[in-house]
Amino acid sequence: MSETRVNMPILSVEKTIKHLSNIYCEIVKKGISPKVLPSVMLWGPPGVGKSQAIRQIAKDIKRNTGKETRITDVRLLLFNPIDLRGIPTSNADKTLAIWLKPQIFQMDPSDDIVNILFLDEISAAPQSVQAAAYQITLDRVVGEHKLPDNCIIIAAGNRVTDKSVSFKMPKALANRLLHIEVEGSFESWQNWAVRAGVNPKVIGFLSFRTDRLFGFDPKSDDLAFATPRSWEMVSNLLNNVCDDVKTMYPLIAGLIGSGLALEFRSWCKLHFKLPNTEDIFMGKRCEIPKSADTLYAIVSSMTNYAKEHKDDAEQIGNSLSYASGFPADFVSLLIENYENIEENYKEFLMQIPEYYELSQKRGRVRNGQV
Repeated sequence: MSETRVNMPILSVEKTIKHLSNIYCEIVKKGISPKVLPSVMLWGPPGVGKSQAIRQIAKDIKRNTGKETRITDVRLLLFNPIDLRGIPTSNADKTLAIWLKPQIFQMDPSDDIVNILFLDEISAAPQSVQAAAYQITLDRVVGEHKLPDNCIIIAAGNRVTDKSVSFKMPKALANRLLHIEVEGSFESWQNWAVRAGVNPKVIGFLSFRTDRLFGFDPKSDDLAFATPRSWEMVSNLLNNVCDDVKTMYPLIAGLIGSGLALEFRSWCKLHFKLPNTEDIFMGKRCEIPKSADTLYAIVSSMTNYAKEHKDDAEQIGNSLSYASGFPADFVSLLIENYENIEENYKEFLMQIPEYYELSQKRGRVRNGQV
């Protein structure tokens, strides 16, 4: 749920994407320039998913408007104030100084393009650089250089309280921005993770221990800690290098910390006790796990398999038939995961009788009848 703290709305990554995508798609469809909207500032702790949100917003705009969407990612921490204006040089007759246009202003102004200027780590930039961003965020210019009318401006940064490299934002700049604080939400992350192909062991473990998704503590001096970003890196190791958590343990510990990596490794041993996922989808008789941690693991494994065979109605139906023996809350979890396999996948599921039956059971659970 959203709330208000320090005088700004607090939204999950998913809700941030939804709200911003909706307003940007609406004005693009109407042929209105994004310059009529205020520039947006996303606040949040390291690794919460701010950059991920920008990439998803770009995809949503492209899917819903048909226009190509291009992101220009600018890390203001690496800039000097003069860098935003360009390099000074002389004109042709050596009488005046002119400024070579910085790369960030080299955007296609065509009507079939939507540009997004992403000013990342703006709060980590010295105040002199933040001050140079005044004109960009409000007037969309620096010196004689102007952003095209088809450009959306979004900034992001860590809060001063996050103990990261961060400078207090000048009031004059802050007043030029629409502020949103992005918070970590397991449900929001899980919906994204299923679609993004995050390793099922990571999803399964975090479904069982949702409090382990985000372990950032600004008071701690730990260098390796859990965030949605570091868990995504763990998933990349398992998906692309080696799926054996025991083998990858030292590298996983370097991403999320030794203690949590040990807990994750111990939990992953449960995968050896799981029924064969392929047998479940082939409709073979399989025993249903009893313990909650093993049930979380099998739900995650089934979701991953279902994503890879999402067009096979018979296999999906077999898996849902098997899941009918789950406790009601795990039935609900599996259905929700399946519905998030891809956009509008629920329409496909509604054609499968087993889905309808389990949906009815989930509805009774939510109404307190089971």
